[in-house]
Amino acid sequence: LPSVRFSAPKLRQPKTQSEQLNSKDGFINTIPIQNNVHSTPLVQQTSSVSMATFQLYAILEAIADRVEMHNNIGEQRDNWNTLLLNSINMITLTAATMAGVAAATGVGAGVSAMGLKLASSVMFSAATGMLVLMNKIQPSQLVEEQRNATRLFKQLQSQIKTLLAVGSPCQDDVNDAMEKVLALDKAYPLPLLGVMLEKFPASLEPAVWWPTKQSPNSNKALTNNNGWTRELEMEMREVVEVIKRKDSEDYERLGNKALNMNKVLATSGPLLTGIAALGSAFMVSSNSPWAATVAAVAGALASAVNTFEHGGQVGMVFEMYRNNAGFFKLMQESIESTLDECDVEKRENGE
Repeated sequence: LPSVRFSAPKLRQPKTQSEQLNSKDGFINTIPIQNNVHSTPLVQQTSSVSMATFQLYAILEAIADRVEMHNNIGEQRDNWNTLLLNSINMITLTAATMAGVAAATGVGAGVSAMGLKLASSVMFSAATGMLVLMNKIQPSQLVEEQRNATRLFKQLQSQIKTLLAVGSPCQDDVNDAMEKVLALDKAYPLPLLGVMLEKFPASLEPAVWWPTKQSPNSNKALTNNNGWTRELEMEMREVVEVIKRKDSEDYERLGNKALNMNKVLATSGPLLTGIAALGSAFMVSSNSPWAATVAAVAGALASAVNTFEHGGQVGMVFEMYRNNAGFFKLMQESIESTLDECDVEKRENGE
């Protein structure tokens, strides 16, 4: 006969005091306290292996925050450019109109003409001060800086995500990402006071938003290794010379032209409004028709110059040339640092 086995139900052991505390109110606490001692080394080992990944995710969060901040501040400074341009033009044109009306009314108008003259003088003075401040900070150039910073931070964010998806990051990758973030913060600062980029430098200097690296020089004979040959190295050095001779030189020349034009316009605008304010002041004291003419004409010219400078966003054009020159400088330094690497296996694939 087949043997029949019976299994008796096991008696439930009474809960210990720690288990009763853990399962109080219907919630079970699964955190090991003392019994599960074998899981601690495994958790420590996993954490040590994945520490670079944790750090890269933390850097990604910081980059996402910077992207949002640069985007929001760029919109704010774009509003600055529009609002200041419209306000200063309206003030200048209104003051010029009032000066012309006051001169046309003549001496017999009495108190009403004197009020128009005083108001015109005050408005020209206010427009001069606002225009000096606007030309100092160059809102259109600030907006372009924030656009470039947003684009470059998004590019760095995409690179880190790709590294986390396809590779196993190490501590060198973390350090490299941190250096790139700090270099971008230095190249495109968020605040204005103290760290704002010089808006009127002596000459155009290419933007630098990458960390500088020094690679050891080597005259090691190259073989066909990792896609590199001696002929390919010579071709890449020729590419560097073409970038220096043509692309970088062209953008620096155009950037210097935009810089000089911006300097002339930034000086002419406040100068014309200042002349208009003086004309209005002389019109108040001497009631001279020539003073009224100077005030009206200078105010109209100041409005035209201001519109061309900030409506045409000459500062933004200069920043665009500066950024493009920086792109070619980055390409040049990238090729040179690759060619200076002594171990061809550590280089990017030559082909």
